[in-house]
Amino acid sequence: MPQRNVSAPEPVTQVTPTVTRLHPVQERERAFLIYVNSDPELDRYVEDELRALCDTAGLEVVGESRQRRTRPDVATFVGRGKAELLFPQVRELSADVVIVDDDLTPLQQRNLEDILKTRVIDRTELILMIFAQRAHTREGKLQVELAQLTYELPRLMSVYTKFEQQAGHIGVRGGPGETKLEQDRRKVRERIADLQRELEQVARQRSQQRQGRRRLPFPFGALVGYTSAGKSTLLNTLSGAHIYTDEHLFATLDPTVRRIVLPDGWGVLLSDTVGFIRNLPHSLVAAFRATLEEVTEADFLIHVVDVSHPQFDLQREAVMEVLAELGAHNKPIITAYNKADLVRDAYRLRQLVAETPNSVYISALKAEGISDLMNRILATLHSLLQPIRVRLPYTQSNLLAQCYELGRVHSAEYTPDGIVVEAEVTHDLADMLKPYRLAI
Repeated sequence: MPQRNVSAPEPVTQVTPTVTRLHPVQERERAFLIYVNSDPELDRYVEDELRALCDTAGLEVVGESRQRRTRPDVATFVGRGKAELLFPQVRELSADVVIVDDDLTPLQQRNLEDILKTRVIDRTELILMIFAQRAHTREGKLQVELAQLTYELPRLMSVYTKFEQQAGHIGVRGGPGETKLEQDRRKVRERIADLQRELEQVARQRSQQRQGRRRLPFPFGALVGYTSAGKSTLLNTLSGAHIYTDEHLFATLDPTVRRIVLPDGWGVLLSDTVGFIRNLPHSLVAAFRATLEEVTEADFLIHVVDVSHPQFDLQREAVMEVLAELGAHNKPIITAYNKADLVRDAYRLRQLVAETPNSVYISALKAEGISDLMNRILATLHSLLQPIRVRLPYTQSNLLAQCYELGRVHSAEYTPDGIVVEAEVTHDLADMLKPYRLAI
């Protein structure tokens, strides 16, 4: 039997396993910030807020520049000379984006990009970027897309002015670049119209939801305030819910409604709404109007103010400006000075409450001062109601149902002559019940 040639075994090569990152870490974009304002007292407030917006957007701030101007330059916002001085700084820091803490016109934005040789965005575009990152529901995504397209539409021109326009023949107004511009404008307008129709449907659905809530015997309130003031934390504390909270700006985009129980056992529905901010873009206010109707339809508002912030008074004014724009500034408002546990000057807190009508100071995180807030809510609701004592004919028993829906019924006695009702109801309903009023 022939012998088989057995070759020597090949050396074993050790293979080092390759570790695949399931979630690769992406390098943060590098941002260079430009501040332009005339009031030095606002410097820290403006700078801290823009840095916080950048952090929320996932940007790394690598450089900053400040300029004092009473009015922005028409062509470049900061002036051509200033922009040319900034160019080497931006290049040396390898900035991916330059952010101006104000609104830029399409011309200013294009000219700055030509000089700085990098992408330039303004404060509104930065806020839109954050909203796009944080929109998770279908409604939120529709609202953000509408705001973005409304913002971008007038800026389409700058994309095409960089291309050479070819002269057309006699009777032709422009070259292919102009034609492409009009095509893109038409597509954007059509998409805006589609989004508006979809959001109108959302608005109708929200209106139906509010009507459904109105059929419940609960008043309806809304939490409003500057972003990161602690609205969601307060709603969690009041209701025992577990709504998502975040130290970053704009943690809540979609309204959340929860029921809370007051000391006397009466229930109240409270809605958490999107946070406001200084110079909130009008396109966002318009796009989120369906959401913000929760504010305009509320019976009362709780304005949550971060009293630990060094410029809380400016934040409070910014919120009131947005409420005025929405037509909700004349509603009954309870001011809740939140994060009082971070304020060392207790006298200042007491002074603020004394100076501000219908206000309390609280710590939503530590549940301090909540009983005072509950009593304020109860007093506010009582101010919205009027005591009545009426005898309703049995043919008008539907009015008794309205008393339950729009007030608090203390007693309803069925007598041969009708239903004797003692209740607290809204002023409008009290006027309707005047023909049946009895002495209280």
